[in-house]
Parts: sequence; structure tokens; C-alpha cells
Amino acid sequence: MTKVIALAGKGGTGKTTTSALLIKYLTHRKMTPVLAVDADANANLNELLDLNVQTTLGEIRKELKGDIPTGMTRDQYMEMKIHQALIEETGFDLLVMGQPDGPGCYCAANQYLAMTMDKLAENYAYIIVDNEAGMEHLSRMNLRSIDYLFIVSDPSARGIMTARRIADITEPLQLEIKKQYLLVNRTPDPIPSALQAKIDEAVAEADMELAGIISSSDDLIQQELNRASYLDLPDNSAVIEQVFAIFDALFAQAE
Repeated sequence: MTKVIALAGKGGTGKTTTSALLIKYLTHRKMTPVLAVDADANANLNELLDLNVQTTLGEIRKELKGDIPTGMTRDQYMEMKIHQALIEETGFDLLVMGQPDGPGCYCAANQYLAMTMDKLAENYAYIIVDNEAGMEHLSRMNLRSIDYLFIVSDPSARGIMTARRIADITEPLQLEIKKQYLLVNRTPDPIPSALQAKIDEAVAEADMELAGIISSSDDLIQQELNRASYLDLPDNSAVIEQVFAIFDALFAQAE
């Protein structure tokens, strides 16, 4: 059975960084194949993986407004183009949503992705969905059942408060979420007592567990500045050891 991992949180909390680290973890642990979906209009997951994007779902949508090759239906042509848009790497594939249809509108692009997601899912052990800020994509993509929802926060009171709000709105969206976690990124070491208190309060009052706390990492900063893939970070890097320990505990618990 394909397991779906989705990431949510306000902008700038490190959802894309967490997605890249998840890809590294799953491929390293041979929990493959993985489909990573960059569902943010400001797509940059490929940059953290040092991959070039040739085609996005938004570009496919524009093509579908034109003529379709003879002998193919529009749905068949769309499915073919989406498979061509997949960036295939060892252990994982990447699909990029790209720019929306218009100001604030992703309706057609999401419709095309939803139409093929069920077929795509059959080929993968895990699907990672890196969302833009908010939860709208999860309710549009045929991903009604989510195995792991990581609500990502930065080390700020506003970030923790937003994470609590997101945890509270998942039920009205009619999403079936099996496990809902808070993951706090880029924290100072040691963690200030006031921040720890905010984290403890959020977990106690909201319907989510604390997945873990990821310390601020110079290794991640340097890797991004050098435009190098997070997949190439050494396994003995402090942040990789920390992240792997968090995910080992969560996935082992779920099994």
C-alpha cells in the first residue's frame, strides 16, 4: 500500500527542506520508490536536490488548451505528458506543479494531477507532497487519506500558533489523517525554555504529536549556498543523524 506524507505550515518554516531530507531518508533506508510532488507555486524542491525541471504541470495545462495529436483523447495526452514531466532519479521521481492558472487559481492544474494521482500512486511506496502555505492542495489532489501529516514550524511563537491552527482545520477539510505531527525547524541549541513551553502547550492542546526538533544547521546553509544537493550530505553530518533518528522512531512506531 502506498503511504502518503504531506507537509504543511506557514511560509518559510522549512517545509521544502524537510521534504528534501525525507527523500534522503527514504532512499537511504531503501523505502522506495518515492514520488515527490512539489505543489508550491514557488517551486524550489528541485534546487535542494540539484535537479533541473524541464516541464511543470502548469505548462502541461497550457499545452492542453491547444490541439491534441490525432488518435489521442485529451485525457490520454495529459497522462502521457505528466509521465514525461516526471524527473526520474535513483529511488525517487519528482513532479513539479509549477505556476498556477491565474492569480490564486490552481483549479485546472490540480484537476489534472488528481486525475492521474491514483494511477501514479500504484508505482510508489511513498508519496511526499510539499505544499505551499496552507492546506488547500491536500483537499484537491485526491489525497483524502494521508498517513503522515508533518506540520512544520520555525522556532517562533507565531509559527507554533499557526501549526496549532492547521492541526485544528484538518477535520473540516474532511481529510483522513492517520498521524499528525508537529516538527520544529532551525531551533537554537539548547532550546530556550520559553520556546519549549510553547511547543509543549501546542502539542497538549492540539490534535498532534511532537515528531521532533531539528537544530539550526550550518551544513544545510552551506549546501544551499553552494547549490549542492541535500542528498549528498554525509551520513555523519549532525543534522542528518538528528533527522534520521527522528524519522526512524516515527516510521518504526507506525509499523
